[in-house]
Amino acid sequence: MTGFTRHDAVDRLETLVDTVEDERMPVPVREVWAVGDVALGLDPVERLDVYLTKDILLRDESAADDVLESASPPKANSVEGVGKSVRADWAAEHPEYLRANANGHAAPEQCLAAHLLEDEEPIHLEVCNASFEDNVTQRLRGAKLREDYTQLLDPRGVCLWAAGTRSEEAFRKLRESDLALPTLSAALEMLGMDEDEATTAAREVHAWREDQDGVTVRGDVV
Repeated sequence: MTGFTRHDAVDRLETLVDTVEDERMPVPVREVWAVGDVALGLDPVERLDVYLTKDILLRDESAADDVLESASPPKANSVEGVGKSVRADWAAEHPEYLRANANGHAAPEQCLAAHLLEDEEPIHLEVCNASFEDNVTQRLRGAKLREDYTQLLDPRGVCLWAAGTRSEEAFRKLRESDLALPTLSAALEMLGMDEDEATTAAREVHAWREDQDGVTVRGDVV
């Protein structure tokens, strides 16, 4: 796919929120945000940016031995962290969505992407245990320290779903292009960047986005 019409982009966000609401996820999800282009009223939307706030799985009550044994061997048995990083009963029900990182450990952000998205969709998924606003600040600080602005999190976001409650008003505003948001460089200036730095950072973020294809996923822990 090369992008979404605006109507289709908002429909896709609604479907994604429906899935989070109605289905068991590999880890608890607390927030779903739409970020960047779709919040700006663009049509078409070349890439759809989504931010999920998840909980770190400290204790998985579903991780009984019989559940772990049913988690579709041999795949689940070859992935460490089932019942620790991701829910054991989810892995048992959805072995086709179980994903591991390079170390062979269950990767919650990759599991979420596999469950929620299609491989060829032009969607970028950000997953973190921190809320969207907190992570915008954290990522800005880290990007400035490393001088790697591709690590920035676009601060122009709208919360679609939080703690089990869907924002119908947010979806209405997305459909009607009724959100007054600044350019990326202006938004970064509001967060404390000077004008030249904000312009450079925005240029690098846009260039990085143009190089992406299909589903891309970024996960971090704050």
